[in-house]
Amino acid sequence: MPDIKNAQAYASFGADVFSDEVMRERLLPKTYAALRRTIEEGGGLSFEVAGEVAQAMMDWAIEQGATHYTHWFQPMTGATAEKRDSFLSPGRLDQTPILSFSAKALIRGEADGSSFPSGGLRATFEARGYTTWDCTSPAFLKRNADGTSCLCIPTAFCSFSGEALDEKTPLLRSMEALNKQALRVLRALGDDRTQRVSPTVGAEQEYFLVNKRAFLKRKDLVYTGRTLFGAEPAKGQELSDQYYAATPERVIGFMHELNAALWRMGVPCKTEHNEVAPSQYELAQLFVSANLAVDQNQLVMEMMRRIAERHGMICLLHEKPFQNVNGSGKHNNWSLTTDGGKNLLKPGKDEASRRIFFTFLLAVLAAVDEYAGALRMACASSGNECRLGGHEAPPQIISVFLGAHLTEELEHLAAGGDLDSAQPELMNIGVSTLADIRKDNTDRNRTSPFAFTGDKFEFRMVGASQSLGMPNTVLNTIAAEQLRRIADRLEAAEDVDAAWRTLAAELYRSHSRVIFNGNNYDAAWAAEARRRGLPVIDNTVDAINLLLGKSVQTLFARHGVLSAEELRARCEIALQNYATAGIIEAHTMIKVARQTVLPAVARYSEGLADAVFKCASIGVDAPAQSTMLRELNRRMNECRLSLETLDSAMTKLPEGGSAAVQATALRDRLLPRMAQLRQAVDRLECIVDKAYWPLPSYGELLFHIAE
Repeated sequence: MPDIKNAQAYASFGADVFSDEVMRERLLPKTYAALRRTIEEGGGLSFEVAGEVAQAMMDWAIEQGATHYTHWFQPMTGATAEKRDSFLSPGRLDQTPILSFSAKALIRGEADGSSFPSGGLRATFEARGYTTWDCTSPAFLKRNADGTSCLCIPTAFCSFSGEALDEKTPLLRSMEALNKQALRVLRALGDDRTQRVSPTVGAEQEYFLVNKRAFLKRKDLVYTGRTLFGAEPAKGQELSDQYYAATPERVIGFMHELNAALWRMGVPCKTEHNEVAPSQYELAQLFVSANLAVDQNQLVMEMMRRIAERHGMICLLHEKPFQNVNGSGKHNNWSLTTDGGKNLLKPGKDEASRRIFFTFLLAVLAAVDEYAGALRMACASSGNECRLGGHEAPPQIISVFLGAHLTEELEHLAAGGDLDSAQPELMNIGVSTLADIRKDNTDRNRTSPFAFTGDKFEFRMVGASQSLGMPNTVLNTIAAEQLRRIADRLEAAEDVDAAWRTLAAELYRSHSRVIFNGNNYDAAWAAEARRRGLPVIDNTVDAINLLLGKSVQTLFARHGVLSAEELRARCEIALQNYATAGIIEAHTMIKVARQTVLPAVARYSEGLADAVFKCASIGVDAPAQSTMLRELNRRMNECRLSLETLDSAMTKLPEGGSAAVQATALRDRLLPRMAQLRQAVDRLECIVDKAYWPLPSYGELLFHIAE
């Protein structure tokens, strides 16, 4: 098998990463060993060790052309943040600057803790916040188009009093909680070798690319990331001819540059292809540790935006940039891996391995059933609200797909059956020159929000623009809670095997209601889900408010992941973001309709009126033009009335109230009126002369990418 270093196309992979290999080469053996112990086992680093790491990191970065460094962190904005400092420091005597990078500068930085969203954790006058080096995620260089670069040091971000102000800190806490409980279960089941269990994640990122010139003519896209108006094109995705189709050369060029940039930063992106909708694409990352996957997905989104512009395109990461066209998600493939490389969610071949597999499978099943609301909350946003529940994304009802074969095995186990592994089934395609294929243990269900896909769970609810931080924090924590309960039972048992069989049967019987292997898009499923007692949370405001539930607060506090204050802050921020995004969209609709659409339609109306008048002046009947004019004026009046209704509703929004009050008002008062105005404008687009219509159409945005 060829080494990646010897494969020309991949020769630069990881070249911009202060990787384990680079550290081994540049650090003293004792320094390297101390750092590895901290990464693998936890515990602090001495200032002496940190100082040696800092010096080696600076030397390496400067050799690569870096002049600045930054503590790269993920505040509760869903994006990343950075404050760049140069390596220059004052000299001792003549004050001639020297290059230096201290242990303190590596370990700790300071950012304004009040200017970022804090949800009340920080007052306006309480500005101090700290960034703290996360040594489990390697430092890397971020290069600009002009060749300059900056050393990025992944960090956590917390307040002066220690509360988490970011996406990473709770994630790291949840990973430690999960590791602790998973090891307890493994020890109870006889595994004395495993020293660490880590959640691993592989993200599938969906996105749209549109022509930059057309994008700039659509102020709704510019301001909100999605089209607030737009009639359906004559052709959409009905023929299924976009999925996996040949990718346009312009997009291929973008993808090649994107891969090159990401590979240099050590982001192992593997699969790329056309998605279902026109101008929609997907990029999938390889599995890595969850905190590293979250970091890398942020880099994927940032580099997509940067590089698309260099190719004359704009990358749209909104969950629903085009109405009645498939939206974009981010499938979060999640598994559990030991330090020995064993996947705990991969069915084993012997009895001991299969017992471990079924234990962790049932733990996740129970976690998803009991804390379905928490998972729904983790994906709640204004953008995702536009996508979830349509027939291109999972419904808002959390269920688990296991497949018929695995469900039968659990039924067999719950009934007291043995743990014998089923023999793999071969599939004969009926062509002598084609090899027989071994079937996987499950099919795939693309309609399920939480599907087992052979050796991992695919959480398909996550929105395309979201950070993966909160979804994985929730997933890790609810799994840790169920593993804690399992460990308590097994550790107290005199006969572990008998206790395990009883426990496995109880878990399956108590939580099998969440298993659904059918079509989640079927309207009958919603009624069936309610009959089973599964929560149906059909709007974002209610989903976000679940953060305030007693069971959720108890869960996160028990495992030290998020305090009640930190949860309340996240609820406040999420509701405020929802309300603010909606208000921006409403303002944008009003401005575009009043200042762009209606004036353009009026000009077209004047032209029609002139034509009717001229015909009448020479005694010629003009029934077609007259009918068109009447229809146009009627539709214009509908648009005007809808505009006035929305404008009036905007003036009546509560001012100075809580985020919850504003979010509720947006949901109940503005969104219905915004939908009404959109419908009126889209009807006008269908009857106005193309030469007069001021906005690039869906057809131009979706099918003219190569121009």
